[in-house]
Amino acid sequence: MHKTSNRRRFMALGLALGAAPWARAQTPAWPQQPIRIVVPFAAGSGTDAVARITAQALGEALKASVVVDNRAGANGVIAAEHVAKAAPDGYTLFMTTNTTHSANPSLMKRLPYDPVKDFAPISRMGNLPFMLVANNELPAKNVEELLAWARANPGKLTYASGNSTGIVSGATLSRMTGIPMLHVPYKSTPPAIADVIGGQVSMMFVDLAAGLATVKAGKMRALAVTTQERTKLFPELPPLADAPGLKGFDITSWNGVFAPAGTPREIVVRLNQALAGMADSAAFRARVAQLGFDAFGSTPEALGQFVVAELDKWKKLIQDAGIQPE
Repeated sequence: MHKTSNRRRFMALGLALGAAPWARAQTPAWPQQPIRIVVPFAAGSGTDAVARITAQALGEALKASVVVDNRAGANGVIAAEHVAKAAPDGYTLFMTTNTTHSANPSLMKRLPYDPVKDFAPISRMGNLPFMLVANNELPAKNVEELLAWARANPGKLTYASGNSTGIVSGATLSRMTGIPMLHVPYKSTPPAIADVIGGQVSMMFVDLAAGLATVKAGKMRALAVTTQERTKLFPELPPLADAPGLKGFDITSWNGVFAPAGTPREIVVRLNQALAGMADSAAFRARVAQLGFDAFGSTPEALGQFVVAELDKWKKLIQDAGIQPE
């Protein structure tokens, strides 16, 4: 991304983080009504599971009702547009990932929202490590065996996806190995997992938070993680980067909470204190770690700067994978 473009994004970030002085002065006591956490994926997805634990803890911290509102579809666009157009009053929040705020601007030719201008960053919540999983009937116990089978059976390897990380990981694996793989996109992760288990699709890249329980139940086989190093959440799984020809493979999904741009600064600060505080707490980290989620918090400013940097990172990942925007 050009330096001028980055400067404009940082200026937009500054506007998103702050509200006008007169707006701050007139902000009434908050919260006085239920708060919604909009999630861009279906119930049963990894982000949904983390959002429900977060909603309970946030409600206790604020002494308010906090509910999860799933708005799946269009690779997160439906939910992102909804939040971007919502009233900036602190009652609509957005727990999202790199799908809407890093990858979509490079995966799609047109977006009805801007990931920087239209949102007020609140806090990062952590990372969602991804793993490559395969149908149990596929004769492959590791990545090397999977690739050998794919080369011996040209045109038969298929991969499902329920989000941008799954899309980009599959395309990157195909490009790095030179093996054609048929991409089968799904509206969300749960039905994609079901079809991998059922054998309609060979494999998929799925976040640990959504797929770990299914793997541990023996319904599908985990082969590797997409991170450069092993993850403490599933230490026995090797990185894809360890397999021959895949050196440098490193794709990590992140999670954060946002509000509509223009949300009063004092509400952003209060939400940040609650959300970042719980993400950094040992109890919360231990609870979500059981799901396969690596929790940690941040300041609003750090999240905003992170989003700007991730836009460039994911643009390169998508271009390198040979994915054309649609």
